[in-house]
This record gives sequence, C-alpha cells and structure tokens, in this order.
Amino acid sequence: MNNIKKRGIRGEIFLTITAIIWGTSFVVQKVSLDYVGPFTFVALRFLLGALFLFPVALLLNWIKHKNTAPEAEGRGTGKEAFLTKPTLLGGTACGLALFLAASFQQNGLIYTASGKAGFITGLYIVMVPLLGLLLRKKVRGLIWIGVALAIGGLYLLCVKEGFTIGKGDLIVLTGALFWALHILIVDHFTATADCLKMSVIQIFVAGLLASAPMLVLENPAITAIMDGAWTILYTAIAVTGIAYTLQIFGQRNTEPTVASIIMSLESVFAVISGMLILNEVLSVKEIIGCVLMFAAVITTQLPQKDNPCGTEKCAAKGQVPCP
Repeated sequence: MNNIKKRGIRGEIFLTITAIIWGTSFVVQKVSLDYVGPFTFVALRFLLGALFLFPVALLLNWIKHKNTAPEAEGRGTGKEAFLTKPTLLGGTACGLALFLAASFQQNGLIYTASGKAGFITGLYIVMVPLLGLLLRKKVRGLIWIGVALAIGGLYLLCVKEGFTIGKGDLIVLTGALFWALHILIVDHFTATADCLKMSVIQIFVAGLLASAPMLVLENPAITAIMDGAWTILYTAIAVTGIAYTLQIFGQRNTEPTVASIIMSLESVFAVISGMLILNEVLSVKEIIGCVLMFAAVITTQLPQKDNPCGTEKCAAKGQVPCP
C-alpha cells in the first residue's frame, strides 16, 4: 500500500510540473502566430520534440537491456524488444488526438484572446468524467465537487469579459474535446505500453499529421521560422518533449479525472508566470480563482468510505492508486 501511495504522489508531482510548463505556453503560442502559421508551428514543435526525445528513448532502452541482458536471451529480436504492439497502438492513437487538440487550439488563438482560450481549453476537466461515463468508468462523488470548484476557479482566473461563443471560442472548444480524449487514451494504454517510447511515437505522429496542412495550406518561409525559432524550440523541448512525457508517466498512477484537474492548474501557473515575467498583478477575483483551483485538487484527494484505500477492490474497478 505504501508503494502504491508513493507512486500516486510521484505521479501527481509529475502532473503538477506538467501544468507549470503548460502554464507558460499560452503566451508563447500566441506570440508564435506573429511569425508562422498555426499548422507550421504545430508541425515543427512536435517534430523537433520527437527528435529531442528519440535519443533519450534509445539510451534508456540500451541501459535497460544491458542490465537485463542475461534474462532477455532468447526472447526475440532487438526490434521486438524495443517496440511492443500496445506502445505502437497507444502512441499512434495518442498522436492523432494530440494533433487534433493542438491544431484546433492553435488555430483558435488566431481569433480569440489567450485568457479566454485558456478557460475554454480547461473545460476538458468536465469532458473527461463525462466521456468516462460513456466508457463505463466510475467517477467518485468528491471528484464531481472538485470539477465544480475547478470550473469556477478557471472562470474567475481567465474570463476577462462577457463570455460569448465566437468563431475562435468554438474552435478552441473543439480542441478541448480532443484534449479530453487524449487524457483517456493515455490512461487506457499506460498500463501496458512503454511510457517514454509511447511519448516519442505520439509526438512524431502529431508532427507528421500537421505537416500535411502545413504544406498545403501554408507557405512557411525559412526567415519567418528563424525569427520565431525561440517559440518553436521552447514548446518543442519544454512543452512537448518534457511535459507530455511527464504527463504519460504521471497518469500511469493517477485517476484520469484527478489528472485532468491537476493539469488544469496550468491556468493558475499561467497567471503566476505573467506576474513574474510580465509584472502583471492579480486581482481579487483572480486570487479567489487560484484558491478554488487548489481547493479542487485537495478535494479530489480526500478518501471516501465507499472506496476503501489499500484493498484489491480499487484495482478491480480500475482505480489505481486508491484515492
């Protein structure tokens, strides 16, 4: 039980780091539109992110097989050992969802403010349990309370004007649906797939898929790409290469709805990064939003009598670790 709790805490730490990195990305993504088109940005960030992670995956795979070489003899070829069916299928499915989510979000930022886009994207924390119900996943009552608190916090943090659904809002909202699907797909495959290899595959697939509309719909100029290179490199290495990998490792030991709420803290960290980098000041409304968001995370961690911790019943229901 202690090991399960430790893995759960480690997973939540990974997801919190992911949220911090993501929280700094909205401003960078918005600025990138001054240099390159949305599909060019998405394609380059993911392809470079995969290029960054691939050598790491190779190195860790070599270390793993070196340490287990005597036991691994006679169990197949190196290719079979390196890439399993669940890893390939999971990476491909995640890559498709990632491409659609990132593309809709980036295109939506053309027509809407980054703050409003952050709130609309954060609606995936509601979509995850709703989609989970369709997949017959059990959602604890306390998590619904956490979802309500998180939605209120996101609203207070991000909405600066009367909330109306415009063209950009609808595009970002569509992206939020695919972010929710991405979380559920990751949750489905992490138990059997190699996390790091699946991350490399999903990022490469997303970049490859974005390359087609980049070449057909946009005309990326080398000079423009070089001018905006810092935005592409930051999102490729920090946001794509590091954060998405931490997400996969973190979700291995965290309920999908809890994971989505923790990752929605990106809105809080977006405000904090704005204060530190751009000298922005939090209003009373935004401070209340931060409090609600952290209250949401705490609420989802509270135990429930009908969901005993440390028993095999939780694992049988797919709730690992026990909340």
